[in-house]
Amino acid sequence: MNLPSYNIRQLLEAGVHFGHQTHRWNPLMDEYIYGSRNGIHILDLTQTVTMLDTALSEIHKLVAKGGSILFVGTKRQAQQSIADAASKCAQYYINYRWLGGTLTNWNTVSNSILRLKDLEAFDESQLALFTKKERLNIEKEHQKLNLSLGGIKDMKNIPDMLFVIDTNKEAIAIKEAKKIGIPVVAILDTNSSTDGVDFPIPGNDDASRAISLYCDLVSKTILDGMESQLGSAGIDLGEAQTPVSEDFPEEEVLEQEAADEVIPEDKKEADQPKSHSSEAKEELKGADGAEDTSNVAISEKERDTVKSDVSSKTEIAKVK
Repeated sequence: MNLPSYNIRQLLEAGVHFGHQTHRWNPLMDEYIYGSRNGIHILDLTQTVTMLDTALSEIHKLVAKGGSILFVGTKRQAQQSIADAASKCAQYYINYRWLGGTLTNWNTVSNSILRLKDLEAFDESQLALFTKKERLNIEKEHQKLNLSLGGIKDMKNIPDMLFVIDTNKEAIAIKEAKKIGIPVVAILDTNSSTDGVDFPIPGNDDASRAISLYCDLVSKTILDGMESQLGSAGIDLGEAQTPVSEDFPEEEVLEQEAADEVIPEDKKEADQPKSHSSEAKEELKGADGAEDTSNVAISEKERDTVKSDVSSKTEIAKVK
């Protein structure tokens, strides 16, 4: 089990230790409060680190067994972080509004999910058959369903665990999970209640940096748990990659490449006499650019002498 690494300094920089005002506290959180400063409660980060490790370990064990996690956070600061973290680790999320009965009345919710998929299946040619008002109604219905159910439209069954940001705002989700026996991992601020939470994590649930840190740690833990699940199933992750071809080229290909390399050298040797002849002509040219006529005259005399010798030899042969 390789849990993501973090330290108290990262929690401090993210503002995890900040709670609410002292007059807005829940007495059930007294054991997790370190003290107060300027009228604001300060959480004990030593307990936060210990309980965060425990929660991440439980998430890892559950995912390694093939379980699924549902991220729940509908407050404005958590919406984007929840969606990004769940999408990164291929899990499910609800970040707009918790529909009552999402867990306890799953059959009805699954019918709404089927309706959402039917609306997504419409193409432009099919929409062109409707009137303008009907098309507007279809678009509105699709947007409404997508906001509430878009993060769970691929969920085939109820999840095995909930990860919740702000237990006060998501009290209905925690009650439904408790009713059907689903464990809950939740971030608890100084004004939160511990009722129905199986793995509490004391921390700031309002700061966007703190929420991003929680979601990032949980998503990394889920990814590691999925790798452990694949490893225990005997699936080699390296086999998913396309192996490099180890086939060596045939002898004919090698011979052809060698011939291609030799041919240019032969062409160079064939071109060398041409360059020598051009150099010889340049040497024959005089200083004023004209060719040396003496050498040409000597060559013509030699040709005449050769012709005269040949003609004399033919005459002697005829006389004989």
